[in-house]
Amino acid sequence: MNGQQDDEKKKFEKAFGLDMPFGEAVSTFGKVTKEELDEAGVNSANAVPEGEIEKVEFKHREVRRVFHDGEWWFSVVDVVGAISESDRPSKYWSDLKRQLAEKEGFSELSDFIGQLPLPGTDGKMYPTEVCTTQTLLRIIQSMSSKNAEPWKRWLARVGYERIQEIQNPEIAIKRAILTYQIQGRTDDWIENRIRSMVVRKGLTSEWKKRGIEEGKEYAVLTNVISAATYGGVGVEDHKKLKGIKSHHSLRDHMTDLELIFTMLGEKSTTEIAKARDAKGFAENLKAAKSGGLIAGNARVNLEKQTEQRVLSRSNFLGSNKREDDPIKLTAKKAK
Repeated sequence: MNGQQDDEKKKFEKAFGLDMPFGEAVSTFGKVTKEELDEAGVNSANAVPEGEIEKVEFKHREVRRVFHDGEWWFSVVDVVGAISESDRPSKYWSDLKRQLAEKEGFSELSDFIGQLPLPGTDGKMYPTEVCTTQTLLRIIQSMSSKNAEPWKRWLARVGYERIQEIQNPEIAIKRAILTYQIQGRTDDWIENRIRSMVVRKGLTSEWKKRGIEEGKEYAVLTNVISAATYGGVGVEDHKKLKGIKSHHSLRDHMTDLELIFTMLGEKSTTEIAKARDAKGFAENLKAAKSGGLIAGNARVNLEKQTEQRVLSRSNFLGSNKREDDPIKLTAKKAK
């Protein structure tokens, strides 16, 4: 980003209140989240809904888990794959089961392994062998791997993370910061990403108060804001531009400037909805269009002054991942 772009970026941030101190952003996220949880009557006793699926990371390997009967059940093949670092985790688990059956009476242990649907690499749900922390520890004891001991400590930690986050929502956002740092994101990018989370949280909280239903209606309004902000480019088109899949988080692949204009559209929408006291989907749809247009006009003005597009093809996937500068913009093509 050149000096002129940087100066203009700072002007937009200050003019529209998007330059909130980092500590304040983290605190605000926690406060708004806590208010939502209190209103919904959520507490640590019912922190995680039955059937909720998450992916957690162990040494750069994803481990799927599902909440069932009051506790986390982990994908066995994911766990043994992460510990063994095998390129063929399914075969490794099959061989390990056979060894356990021959030497250690696996039939007794198998009574504690169930099958629950988990998403495959294609996004479809498949019956998958899962078990609880206690059973996993029993399996791990039979594995000879340098990763076994770190896994035990990791397992003890991730089993309680979600409840900690319910009790103190700031933990969730601080964990996100650490993840972005590990990925090599710049401090400026991380700060804008966290601020964007706060702005988004404020918007969805306002929508909830105004009768907007989570899910489809949130998605439609978000797309309206995006299209107005980026000259007709909605969320899915934005993902296609960047070459990322539907299941990827678009905002995790945005440049610094894209995050700022996305924030501006959502912050403007929030304030317009409040000012108009918008109720229901139709009125909030109008507010979303108006909020997005404010960001869209600001974007066009910046592009005229810098002669560069805000919309970028850059992402953080594979060889395109930028560890030192995630703000590279796509220059305007000469007409």
